[in-house]
Amino acid sequence: MDSQEVGALLDECLKAATGELATPSTQGAKLDYCRYRDLLCVELSSLLQEAVCMKWPFVPEKWQYKQSIHSHDKANLTDLISQHLAELLALLKAAILAREPQCAVAVIFLVDRFIYWTDESSQLLKITMRLHRLHPNTPVAPQLVIRQARVYLNAGKLQKAEFILSMLINNSGATGCWVYQSESDRALVQAVSVQVRGLVLQKLGLWSEAAELIWASLIGYYALPQPDKKGIGTSLGILANILVSMNEEDFSAFKSNSYSDLSILGNRTHRLLAAAEAAKMAVVYSQYASLYVLTNVVSQGTCLLSYSFSMECPAAERHVFLLQAKEAFEIGLLTKTEGEPVSSKQELHTFIKAAYSLGVTHKWLGTPLDAVVQATQACQEAMEKFYTYCHAETRDRDSLSADIMHLVARVKTLFRIKLFPNSNEGSFIPDSYRNVEERPARFTLDSFSQVIGRFRKYHASVCGATEADCSGKTGGLCITAMGTTVRTLPTDCTTENQKTQQDTKDKEPIKEKKPCSSFQPSLVQGCDLATTLGSAEYLSDVGFDKMASKGSDSGSGSSLGSSWQNVSPSCAGSPHLSSDGHAGNIVDVKKNTCHPSCLTTDVSTGESHAALASMDKGRNQGIHGPISDLSGPAGPSPTDDVTSPSHRGSDVDRFEMLETEEDWVGTDAPVGQVGPTGPGGVAHSLSQLNVTSSNSLNDSFGSQSSWEKISSSEPLSPDQPRLPGLSQPATGHGYKPPAHCGSGHPANQPKRSITPPGPGRPTGFVPEQYLTTETSTDSSFEMIENNMDPSDASTLSSTKPISLRKKNTSCYSCLKHSLVNGVVPQRQYVLTQQDYKALLAGVCHQCLMERLQSDRKKFKLEKYRSSHSALHVKFSRATGLWTAKETCVYVGEEMGQEGQQRAALWVQFLHQEERLSSYVGKDYRKPTGIQFHLRDVERQMTSQYYVTEFNKRLYDKEVTAQIFFIPSEVLLLLQGDEIVGCVTAEPFMLGDFVKLTNNTGKKVQGLQATEYGIAFGHFTYLYSECTEVVVDLQGWATANEKGLTYLTDPQIHSIQTPKGPSNFAERGLRYFLEDQHGPECNTICNLLKLPPMKRPKGL
Repeated sequence: MDSQEVGALLDECLKAATGELATPSTQGAKLDYCRYRDLLCVELSSLLQEAVCMKWPFVPEKWQYKQSIHSHDKANLTDLISQHLAELLALLKAAILAREPQCAVAVIFLVDRFIYWTDESSQLLKITMRLHRLHPNTPVAPQLVIRQARVYLNAGKLQKAEFILSMLINNSGATGCWVYQSESDRALVQAVSVQVRGLVLQKLGLWSEAAELIWASLIGYYALPQPDKKGIGTSLGILANILVSMNEEDFSAFKSNSYSDLSILGNRTHRLLAAAEAAKMAVVYSQYASLYVLTNVVSQGTCLLSYSFSMECPAAERHVFLLQAKEAFEIGLLTKTEGEPVSSKQELHTFIKAAYSLGVTHKWLGTPLDAVVQATQACQEAMEKFYTYCHAETRDRDSLSADIMHLVARVKTLFRIKLFPNSNEGSFIPDSYRNVEERPARFTLDSFSQVIGRFRKYHASVCGATEADCSGKTGGLCITAMGTTVRTLPTDCTTENQKTQQDTKDKEPIKEKKPCSSFQPSLVQGCDLATTLGSAEYLSDVGFDKMASKGSDSGSGSSLGSSWQNVSPSCAGSPHLSSDGHAGNIVDVKKNTCHPSCLTTDVSTGESHAALASMDKGRNQGIHGPISDLSGPAGPSPTDDVTSPSHRGSDVDRFEMLETEEDWVGTDAPVGQVGPTGPGGVAHSLSQLNVTSSNSLNDSFGSQSSWEKISSSEPLSPDQPRLPGLSQPATGHGYKPPAHCGSGHPANQPKRSITPPGPGRPTGFVPEQYLTTETSTDSSFEMIENNMDPSDASTLSSTKPISLRKKNTSCYSCLKHSLVNGVVPQRQYVLTQQDYKALLAGVCHQCLMERLQSDRKKFKLEKYRSSHSALHVKFSRATGLWTAKETCVYVGEEMGQEGQQRAALWVQFLHQEERLSSYVGKDYRKPTGIQFHLRDVERQMTSQYYVTEFNKRLYDKEVTAQIFFIPSEVLLLLQGDEIVGCVTAEPFMLGDFVKLTNNTGKKVQGLQATEYGIAFGHFTYLYSECTEVVVDLQGWATANEKGLTYLTDPQIHSIQTPKGPSNFAERGLRYFLEDQHGPECNTICNLLKLPPMKRPKGL
């Protein structure tokens, strides 16, 4: 069956479940049901009966639990299902009409995995939900409940995914009416749930915590009476990807954990070699499933390729590891032959990644450039078609898939890939891979229970943050009962510069004002003006289809006099009734989007120094006016009763169903409404390699290093010190702030054991992360320190030559080369062979800035809906290193909205952490230097480093809340070997966006989430030895003030780095100490026993 036929049959089944089809007579429906059931083959009939009897919580593969595999065991369930999908879906429709819910849900159970890989899960889960509502006592398999969590993860609804997974883990897999046949089945459900939670943390960039969870799932799979080969292989593959991204410090801590017995990986001492071994083991464990072999062998090749560039790789062995990586990518490409249908988004993405990575490997092996160029161009074209595939109608996907695989086949031809010896029919791996040593893993269900117990406190807190209920259900997790009480979050405030302007306009004596450093919550209108404190964006209630084109109508209505006059905390749709009868705003992704973004940056224009001077003068006199007195005429004051039809009812509370029919659109939610114009509209790609170019790869490979020295006019400044605490032992006894900034000691720092953090909890469709937090010029809540232009790089920071500063012992450039031997390229942004090696091995922030910073060259994307070769660069605050991978990026449509400084756009790239998730790129509206993109990422990842330590303190005190900063990365777009563009990228998030604090003295009053934010600022001030504080906190928080909070685009006031437009340095620290935090600690500060903050001398 093709994709269009599958989609049509699922639509008919959904209509049958919703009562939209004409129902035949009861007797006729029964006869049809019996007829279709009898048409099933013997094997499917047996599987269906076992599913009805709840024999297993997950439909097993024949080879999954067997030690000795026979020829008939090598067939995969997906092959059986695909051959008989039409009969199964016909039976599903007949069972629904005949009111045979157990059989209907059992059919859904059987086809679920196949439908998921064909990207049609949203329809199938909608059918499941309808059936459960009509027949609440019908058991729903744990596999389907976890499938919903996976769909939420892919869609960016991490709060909902976390709740489902935590409930399953904490309640031993209880799923309502489902009856387990054994305790080992419960352990299996817990192991899968822990594994998917590991994917959540991987998406957040929390490598250490994710690795701990994945290892816990491995223990669970190994501990079963018959070890789960499929589960083991999947977890090993995920672990390999995590280890690639993890830094050496975290890897060392991970190895030292008492339960992490890495001997099953062969005691590989290097992180990347351990990752490669884990991936190879995953390949062997899953050798009879082509998709799993492809996925894991590409992970193995990526690990080997990365290791070949590491400084630990002996030069004499580098070629060997490149050959091993080449073999791995070739094995993946041979899992399908040209003409075989591929209907999985993940499979297509991984095929393109394998083809592109093979081209990169050949480049470094010295293959003639012409073949490499052609392969690169084929992969770029495939990326364009893949993006179109992801947004295409079902009827168009098959032809697009065939086009993509044809381009992949072209790469195979260019590099003359040959079949490998394989004596095991049905297996997709070569004989050379069968020598993987079977290492004993001595795990028991008791040991798995003990490991799960280490996370129980965290999972219990997540469960407690959401009250589930379901009529007709006595206990456990219900597929439709993830309702949660959600209070409207406040996002309304008058800005500080508005205050100054208003004071000037009205000529009121400043001393008549009263102190005011916070604002009160208020309800605000609709979702057509969703924004945050940091900007004056105006966002309309439009669909993603309207947001796809730049300059789309951003809505008509009121003009935005202030960024805080008209703000929506959520993009709720029309009121709906939840299962318990409460009216709530159910978010319909297709109808409500409001996709602003928080593009905080240290670049800003327009605000004069006089605003801050006036503000300081007011503070010194002890005078501020009440917010209500300062509101401009453009909108209501915070005390006004502002309502709209979608907000009427309770003043502060509303109910939202976590499981609604609208929510079950799943993987299509974030980007399903964005229809690309297709590759035909692209004139040319910025990143196509030009064979005749003087700056081609061939030329650059023959040039000398330019990494250490460039011609630059930027002045020099002192070196940026490392974060205090980096050198502390893993079991540190706490930090001692300097005498000048506080007294006393906080509680001891917890040991570096399992720290079960989790992601934030978005509770609706208001992903405001991508447009709105730069320091704006006219009506921003943030203040601007000086009237500085983004191009004025020299005033923001500078770098000290390598010879004059302390070297980073992990930095390639610091250790491998000297400044004297460096060669200045004629064009600064043409990368040489040594530049590539340095970036791929890892360079410190100072070296990177010295190489790429310029106050002359500025970048701005010229082309959208186009593919690019690129360097995907990540920053680790723990090591201070930037590390790159060569990748291919597709820059999609702009989201139709712009911030004061940056615009948001859809991006996809081959090395993104989650292949099925969406990512958002951020580009400056005006041409800007690369250094500003780098600082944006450095600032966010530094904040993530701080908050990880802060979470350990919260967890130690059994506080049911955790805070996380979503990861941000840099994509350097290339044309040949020249950098021609730069964007930052981060995962797409869904949920209600709230601003907690700004970068001066403002804060949301009355929310406990704000108290956590202020306590976090207090913590960072002490942890940094009174040198910096993280402010401007905004993101996604649960309105009931429990559970998890995601943050993005923070600002940091620091006296460690040069003063800038958003780094107010000493002044910023004063704002936090005196206004935002104030003289008295809040309850969270006191709970954590943080010592009081004192202003350092001279501040």
